[in-house]
Amino acid sequence: MPDIKISIVIPTYQEVINIPLICEQINNHLTDIPFEIIFVDDNSQDGSSEAVARIAEQIPARIIVRTQERGLSTAVITGIESARGRYIVVMDCDLSHPASAILPIIDKLESGQNDFVVGSRYIEGGSFDDDWGFFRLLNSKIATWLALPLCHIKDPMSGFFAFERQQFETCAHLTPTGYKIGLEIMVKGEFSKPGEQPIHFKDREHGESKLSLKEQLLYLRHLRRLYRFKYPVTSEFAQFGLVGGTGFVIDSLIYFALQAFFGLGHNFSRAISFWPAATWNWFWNRTITFTHREKSNHLRQWLSFLATSLAGFVMNFGTYTTLTSYVPFFIDNKFIALILGVLVGMGFNFMMARIFVFKELEEEILEEEKDYHY
Repeated sequence: MPDIKISIVIPTYQEVINIPLICEQINNHLTDIPFEIIFVDDNSQDGSSEAVARIAEQIPARIIVRTQERGLSTAVITGIESARGRYIVVMDCDLSHPASAILPIIDKLESGQNDFVVGSRYIEGGSFDDDWGFFRLLNSKIATWLALPLCHIKDPMSGFFAFERQQFETCAHLTPTGYKIGLEIMVKGEFSKPGEQPIHFKDREHGESKLSLKEQLLYLRHLRRLYRFKYPVTSEFAQFGLVGGTGFVIDSLIYFALQAFFGLGHNFSRAISFWPAATWNWFWNRTITFTHREKSNHLRQWLSFLATSLAGFVMNFGTYTTLTSYVPFFIDNKFIALILGVLVGMGFNFMMARIFVFKELEEEILEEEKDYHY
């Protein structure tokens, strides 16, 4: 066999009907080009292995059957690591991705125009079947919008993508979760010129979709990891602020409830409401914001968080008091002074939480989602 130019990686699970169809389409569009098709199957036991064996007699196709790992993302990685071609193309087996787009995508890579190319539904010339309902389209759009800050393409959700195989070595700490491995590779690899090729995305004709509510929840978890990778401080600060916002609601509810139902004064109510609100913030920051950091003793960490929160509150109150007492502008604009005080206090709390309360691990632990079924 001559040197392989294109390796096409196709993850599968119970796709025996579609396997010969996609092989035929690929073979028809890659005439006179050395290629290989690598199916990575999660032990379907539906005849997929036998189907590929029959096809391999005439088309360069092979199958890797996994009996331990599960999941579309890890399947794609397995296929890429086994590939021998210069260029890697990843596509679905359900015939939703047109094989006719493979060569135009490879041309963009070969010419140097792009170093990572996705088959896109959302650029000029791209499209999808007309029978997409409102909620399916809305779901796709929301998922796309959530990922846009991570990259510079219009269809980051695409599962049809390609890149030069040697570029895979630049990907740092791949931790695939869910089904959007293309987004992970694009964000964590050293790709400076990502691009898009318009495609028509076709609904599957045979078999059942693997997309479920669980997949979508895993996607949100995956996005959080990628934001933490690309914008480590900013993403932590945003989550810290979000938790703080919910803590402010808890604080306010308890503050007003103590006055309305127990007749306590506002100063005493304020002194009491701080503690459950700060505890709420500590719990959710431990659970959400700083899950990747050291899990120290609960009591010691809680007390440390309360101490830094008290110090932050003092800075908050001190900033507000100073501005409204000595700066004429803020004497007449007390609400702006209040906002500045909150920001100063939150900034201080955030820095103290990162440095002293939720300490960094001495050695980062990367979670591998090996028990995930798609």
